[in-house]
Amino acid sequence: MTDPDLERWRLVLGEPASAAGQLSPEAARRDAALDWLYGRDGEHDRRDVRRGGGRSGGDGPSALTTVDWLDDINQLFPKETVERLQRDAIERYEITDIVTDPEVLRTVEPNPALLRAVLQTKHLMNPEVLRLARRIVEAVVRDLMARMATEVRAAFTGTRARKPSRWKQARDFDVKRTLRGNLGHYRPDEQRLYIETPHFFSRSRKHVEQWQLILLVDQSGSMVDSVIHSAVTAACLWGLPGVRTHLVAFDTAVVDLTRDVDDPVELLMKVQLGGGTDIGRAVRYAAGLIEQPRRAIVAVVSDFYEGGSESALVRAVRDLVEQGTKVLGLAALDEQANPSYDREMAQRLADVGAAVGAMTPGQLAEFVAEQVTR
Repeated sequence: MTDPDLERWRLVLGEPASAAGQLSPEAARRDAALDWLYGRDGEHDRRDVRRGGGRSGGDGPSALTTVDWLDDINQLFPKETVERLQRDAIERYEITDIVTDPEVLRTVEPNPALLRAVLQTKHLMNPEVLRLARRIVEAVVRDLMARMATEVRAAFTGTRARKPSRWKQARDFDVKRTLRGNLGHYRPDEQRLYIETPHFFSRSRKHVEQWQLILLVDQSGSMVDSVIHSAVTAACLWGLPGVRTHLVAFDTAVVDLTRDVDDPVELLMKVQLGGGTDIGRAVRYAAGLIEQPRRAIVAVVSDFYEGGSESALVRAVRDLVEQGTKVLGLAALDEQANPSYDREMAQRLADVGAAVGAMTPGQLAEFVAEQVTR
């Protein structure tokens, strides 16, 4: 019988670990699938790794097609591993036929890595392929909307009141009243309190003034995650009481996508990733949209690597702050909020009054709700 631990190491190390024993038939299929992808890594040749019949790079024809490989990895690996393999295929090895081959697109399981790839390669697609790729965009956006809408909209449900509520939500759970009301159900022998009647707080709403939220989203290639989550966040905010949302994409040009905010799929299909960056131009465009400066929020989603005039950008942000507009500089707007940005420029914007940091979509919604309902 094959030792599972030795087999895993054999898969990780390749042919140099063949002394660990032979692979089972299923593990051999896994090895072939991994070889199809990672065997093309030229670094292995330079380091003389996996020579002698293991995973070796080369220009020869592959025994597997992309469709075959995708079928195999979906049968052989768990979902998380499949998504990692697909992401490496697209982003590390640039195997673009995963998102440009009609046959592949008809069978591939949508996931965020494929969505990013579609947005980065859709300019290569003919109309038929683009129609098939849209299925990936729709599926992933639908999943993001389902997960983010509750978090975003919860920020607008009002502040907690002391009076009880019949609506049962975990975040409104009244611990003290529940404990007091259920003390009669305490069992000393088990040292447990059984809850028969849980209690919850209600939410009170304040008077809501109309605010403008203007999302300026850098659509350079490195900002693809922020573009996706900004589009979904804007859709979640659309139609909420007290806030009017604008979404503007920019590189060296500015494109106002507000009319498509309620349809994030259509919006993302119109985004053109890549190109230079002129943040100052986008900020000046936002200034022209503002109707009441003291009830406006301009959120700039960017890495802050300014391709235009840095002094003009700083001046435009300072002008907004001085007229009473709240300016947010968001270095990241994805679920992990991992910031990667020009810290020197971010500091210059902070010095003239912008609030600079990293926010998840839910945190941005909480900030907007706090301003709108105060």
